[in-house]
Amino acid sequence: MKHGTPALFALSLLLITGILIAGCIFLPGPVASTNPCAIEVPHGALEPAGNETLATADETTVVAADNQFARDMYLQLARDPRYMEGNLFFSPFSISSAFMIAYEGARNTTADQIHAVFHFPADSETLRQGYSRSLAGLAGGDRNFTLCTANALWAEKTYPFLPAYTGTVRRWYAANTTSLDFIGQPEASRQAINAWVAEKTNNKITDLLPPGSVDPSTRLGITNAVYFKGTWVRQFDPKNTLDADFHVSPPETVTVKMMEQTAEEARYPYAETGDLQMLSMPYKHGIGNGLSMVVLLPRNSSLAAAEAALDPENLSALEQSATTRRVMVYFPRFVTRTDYSLADPLASMGMPDAFGSAADFSGMDGTRNLNISAVIHSAYVNVDEEGTEAAAATHIMMGAGAAAPEKPVVFRADHPFIFLIQDNDTGAILFIGRIVNPDNT
Repeated sequence: MKHGTPALFALSLLLITGILIAGCIFLPGPVASTNPCAIEVPHGALEPAGNETLATADETTVVAADNQFARDMYLQLARDPRYMEGNLFFSPFSISSAFMIAYEGARNTTADQIHAVFHFPADSETLRQGYSRSLAGLAGGDRNFTLCTANALWAEKTYPFLPAYTGTVRRWYAANTTSLDFIGQPEASRQAINAWVAEKTNNKITDLLPPGSVDPSTRLGITNAVYFKGTWVRQFDPKNTLDADFHVSPPETVTVKMMEQTAEEARYPYAETGDLQMLSMPYKHGIGNGLSMVVLLPRNSSLAAAEAALDPENLSALEQSATTRRVMVYFPRFVTRTDYSLADPLASMGMPDAFGSAADFSGMDGTRNLNISAVIHSAYVNVDEEGTEAAAATHIMMGAGAAAPEKPVVFRADHPFIFLIQDNDTGAILFIGRIVNPDNT
């Protein structure tokens, strides 16, 4: 797949992924390029495709890879003893984006393992074109929401990274390289990275890297930030929000603020099976790709049916079977914060070499001096009557017609459910979460 020259094991790569979604304020129109949160579209995406069918296939392949990783990572975390009892929330899109940049510098078995875990296409051109064109699609159009993403490299100023590597990630991932003094001024370097993350996430994540997290052994940082801000097409009236029971498990019930949308005109894409209901709640948008929150609600307190629906083929079939109809929606307000250490889960998923002496990131520097020592992902989500607000960050150390009146469906999310924030056009899962207890803040 990829080839490089073996050398010595040494240090660490710092890779940070910042993600944010927010939704309580309606901002019309496209994001201006001067906005610090604007989608930074790679140069490659701006070039003529030549073969539009191929370009579409590239994007479809990359989206499918990201969605498969979303399911795999969700199941890995859901079964991890450290996280299996509570709420989950993370951004597969952001984690994958950051690891694409790391993958560009991986070689041999290290590259093979990253490729397998993230389901990246074997052909580099497919990966690059698919990623850049998906970003161009997200950036295009006159939208009534804000969706932004950006990448960056942070390099130790005395360390000789290969121009071929930094040039590739600049061209295809819009990741410019900034030199920092990790050796002499690790604290100032940490503050510089935190400032960039804060700017790109509209100051929702202001201290991604805690004191002491950057030290003189750091050689490279890879950062991805994603920001989304939108409101529901059909907002919930706060006057209809009431206290209600949420059944965490058969023996445990908590009181939550349950929002209600039961008007005659409340119509949503909806599908169901014998053991599952699926509801898609769209965010306001104009021309271009739209986004929705897709909720997978099992008919009992077990999440097994919802987790099974996360299989990309199952999810696609469920969404294709959906019809727009009147739905009486009861949905909890919730706020949840999650923190993950992802090195062990990723290693368990099939990429152990990246985290030890066997790591080969020689495509970055021509040596085998770099490895990943830690991966930390933090996320925050707040869902209310107006929309969705959330923030997250990943820190990887490597561093119907006029027919008879229809009976409305009742969608009462008063027990554990899974939710996705998804691109309506491509199906790309930007964020995924599990709510076991909305009162667990």
